[in-house]
Amino acid sequence: MENVFYIAAAVAVISTALVIVQMNVVHALLYLILSLLSVAVIFFTLGAPFVAALEVIIYAGAIMILFVFVIMMLNLGTQSARMERLWMSGRMWTGPVLLALALLADVIYMLAVSPRIPRAYGVKMVGPEEVGIALFGPYLIGVELASILLLAGLIGAFHLGRSVRRGLPGEREGEINMEEEV
Repeated sequence: MENVFYIAAAVAVISTALVIVQMNVVHALLYLILSLLSVAVIFFTLGAPFVAALEVIIYAGAIMILFVFVIMMLNLGTQSARMERLWMSGRMWTGPVLLALALLADVIYMLAVSPRIPRAYGVKMVGPEEVGIALFGPYLIGVELASILLLAGLIGAFHLGRSVRRGLPGEREGEINMEEEV
């Protein structure tokens, strides 16, 4: 099991480094997904399957889909589509495929020996109940501070993203007239 941890850690470090050095945004996104999946494998080897599942569902799933939508919304035109077709050659897939195969071999090995993990290594599996008790027990202030920080980010994003029209009669500066927009 220790080897699985080191292989997953190596995949995480390599794929994260490749996220940084990639010039193509889509390839960097693929390496980032691979990095997040390897972090999920690391969590599983450390005895936290619930956190590993959350890592896959929330980060590698939902947030990466948002990144893909943003990339699609940018729609860089026909020149970008032509360059992407050139980049989609088999040679460009070698790195992600090799790293993904190493991670897949780790997961298959882990699933084959997973019933013996807690007894063999003295690892106590952590479930959703223990995570909830910890988050809303001794770490309650940290959770509340994180929620305030997220709320501040949401308000800041709303403030930066709203449309400001100036100089319309009967409006104060920055006020949006709802009757005109309908």
